Amino acid sequence: MIIKQLKTLLLGLCLLLPIHLTLAEQPQPEYEVLDNANLVYLNTTAGLVVIEVNHRFAPKHAQRFKDLVKSGFYDGLDFYRVIDGFVAQGGDVSGEKESAFRSTLPAEYTLPVDSKAVVFEVVQSPEFLAAQTGFAHGFPAGRSFNDKQQWLLHCPGAVAMARGVKADSATTDFYIVIGQAPRHLDRNMSIFGQVVYGMANVQSIKRGDAAVNGGVIDNETERTRIISASIGSDLPADEQMSLERLHFASLAFQSRLRSARTLDNEFFHYKGTGNLDVCYYRPTVRVRASED
Repeated sequence: MIIKQLKTLLLGLCLLLPIHLTLAEQPQPEYEVLDNANLVYLNTTAGLVVIEVNHRFAPKHAQRFKDLVKSGFYDGLDFYRVIDGFVAQGGDVSGEKESAFRSTLPAEYTLPVDSKAVVFEVVQSPEFLAAQTGFAHGFPAGRSFNDKQQWLLHCPGAVAMARGVKADSATTDFYIVIGQAPRHLDRNMSIFGQVVYGMANVQSIKRGDAAVNGGVIDNETERTRIISASIGSDLPADEQMSLERLHFASLAFQSRLRSARTLDNEFFHYKGTGNLDVCYYRPTVRVRASED
């Protein structure tokens, strides 16, 4: 009786095995489609900029940004403080525009490394400003094992809320990193997004003079204006972009990382140290090809 039961069990396992192998052999998609519900479209006088909002690391800041967008708060405002090689800051420089979303926000600089909301994919360990850097759901991120925290990085295109000296003082205004990564701001600001389309337009935002009034552009006519801001999913279907990001685990991205570590192109005579800057080596985002 026992032998008969064992034979039945083995037969069942054999029948299941080909199914599992078939599923494992199926090619995984190289790209992931970005959700328009988490994309903010900024129509500016410099061109279209699309920001991906991340709710995992700074959920209150992410929701505040989306609430302000949906309420039309940013429509007609400017990038009023723009420092070449640093940041482009936008919002209400006067502080007088009315909004139901003006309360100060608690700082959201880091998350515990054991947070179940985050999948961290390591690229560099150790890194000069973190124990490890890599990507968290497509966003450049770092983490420390001393205090068991993880955070988003100030790579070019990172979007965070501006604030005063006090940690819990952010309200409405935001900035986009436009120059060399100001990594000294990591863990000091609440990053909630990143530019995924139109970075060339961000780079063409009119600059102020860093040596005069902290880069604030006093003349309104010389500022880049935000014509309108919209949540992608709120736009008509024909105005929504279909953006997709290369998966971290894709063959293409892993091959790029391997090549970057070894500098295996004949152009390079010095082959480096094998260490990588995640701000430079990031999964590409592209407009999804039409299926027609």
